[in-house]
Amino acid sequence: MYAAPRFLANGDTVMVVEFGEDIDLQTSAQIMALHTRVKTLALEAIIDLVPTFRSLAIHYDPRALAYHELELAIRTALKDLTVGHFTGRQWTIPTCYDPELAPDLELVAGRCSLSIEKITAHHTAADYHVYMLGFLPGYPYLGDLASEIALPRKETPSIRIPARSVAIAEHMTAIYPIECPGGWYAIGRTPMPLFDPLKTPAALLTPGDRVRFIPIDRNEFDRLEGQHAAGRRPHVQHGTAS
Repeated sequence: MYAAPRFLANGDTVMVVEFGEDIDLQTSAQIMALHTRVKTLALEAIIDLVPTFRSLAIHYDPRALAYHELELAIRTALKDLTVGHFTGRQWTIPTCYDPELAPDLELVAGRCSLSIEKITAHHTAADYHVYMLGFLPGYPYLGDLASEIALPRKETPSIRIPARSVAIAEHMTAIYPIECPGGWYAIGRTPMPLFDPLKTPAALLTPGDRVRFIPIDRNEFDRLEGQHAAGRRPHVQHGTAS
């Protein structure tokens, strides 16, 4: 993490406040604290706030607020910034680790020299921090993955990763909201929809949330997926993270 945040202009409508070069909880805590603080400023010129791994992108209207004026407001906010525990929501997301729904599970087990049961146990043992959303609408980057199952991204991406696949790469795990190509290893699938443009907010998860994957069998997956297909959102426990 930098000794002091860096201010970068990304075009003429975005200010990037960069906190460091690493992906870690301390940097993310600083970013989320500033995210919360800036929202309390209620500056009408600010259009959107986008937390990332290392920075907070502030989208603003330069006709209403000049860059140097926005920078002064942010630097003032940083002086009394309170960085504490994350206050996002806690989610439990049901996930089926049946090889029929997880096209890369057996491959991961072989490369890690572990059984499928051990892969599942490692993946479901931790609470994961939502660092950011990106790549696809509602696609969450979750950390930090156990080193026992951490693998580099695929050298050749898969042409098709099914929607709602739970995947891993490096020290991250994620959920593909839609079917698409991808370079991560799909080791499970959830019946839970991650993105719905007809809802507000459209994305289920937000940066600062915490996620725990709960293993379910194929019958339970089919039951919950049926509820989703019928227009009823599957039940997921959530609340305020400690």
